[in-house]
Amino acid sequence: MSEHTPPHAPGMFAWIELATSDQAGAKSFYTSLFGWSADDSPMAPGGFYTLFRQHGKQVGGGYTLMPDQVAMHVPPNWLVYVAVESADAAMSKTNELGGKVLAGPIDVMDVGRMAILSDPTGAVFAVWQAKKQEGMEIMGADGTFSWADLKTSDPKRAAAFYSALFGWSLEKGEDDPEGGYLHIKNGEHFIGGVPPAEHLQPGVPPHWMVYFHATDCDALSSKAKSLGAEVCFGPVTLEEVGRFSIVADPQGAYFSLFQPMRKG
Repeated sequence: MSEHTPPHAPGMFAWIELATSDQAGAKSFYTSLFGWSADDSPMAPGGFYTLFRQHGKQVGGGYTLMPDQVAMHVPPNWLVYVAVESADAAMSKTNELGGKVLAGPIDVMDVGRMAILSDPTGAVFAVWQAKKQEGMEIMGADGTFSWADLKTSDPKRAAAFYSALFGWSLEKGEDDPEGGYLHIKNGEHFIGGVPPAEHLQPGVPPHWMVYFHATDCDALSSKAKSLGAEVCFGPVTLEEVGRFSIVADPQGAYFSLFQPMRKG
C-alpha cells in the first residue's frame, strides 16, 4: 500500500470521477468489487455526488450523467483530473495549444476549482485547482488508482500538447526502446503512458483509461464478471511489467485492473 499525502504536485493525477447512467447500480458494483465505502452528498440540480473511500481514505467520486451529457450521447466513463496551480491558466493554455474547453472553469463550492478539457486528438480530461479538497488520499492499495493510459490515434500530437500544458516528459521505456509505448513522467514520477496508435480500436474515440491496483488480477476480473461486468480483454501478462485486464462495468464505463510484477 502506498498512501499519497496531499497536496498533489502540479501535473500529478489528483482525482478520478465516474459519470454513470445508474448511480445506485454503480455504487453496488464498485463497493462489492473493491470493498469501497460510499457516501452521498446533495448535488444540484436535485442529484447527489458519491464519494468513494478505501480504508477510510478518499479514492474518487461519482455522479449520474447530466441531461445535457445524455443529449450529447456521452457514455458512462471514468474521468481523470490533473492537479494544476490555476484552472483558469490551464484553460487558456489549452485553447492556445489546440485543445478545447468543454466546461468551466467553475468553483466547486469551497473545495476547489475545475475545468473539463479535451486534447487536440479528442481525449477528455479535467484539471483541478485544490482549495479544501486536495484529491485522492491513497494510491497503490487494492482498488485504488495506480496508473492512467492515454489511448489516442495521434500519440505524437498528444505528447506535444501535454508536455506543453503540464510539463510532462514522455519517454520510451529503457527495457523496450524500440517499442511504441511512451511513459509519462511528471518531475521524478512515472504516472501513466501512451500506447501506440494501433492500440486504439477502430471506431473508439481517444480517451484516458484508469487503472486500479489488484493483488490478483485474475481473481478480481472473475469477481467483476460475476457482478455483471464484461471482461473485454485479458487478463494477460506484460513481460517484466505485470498482469492486466480491461473491464466494462455493468453500466458500460471502462477501466483496467493491474497487478504489478513482484520484485525479488
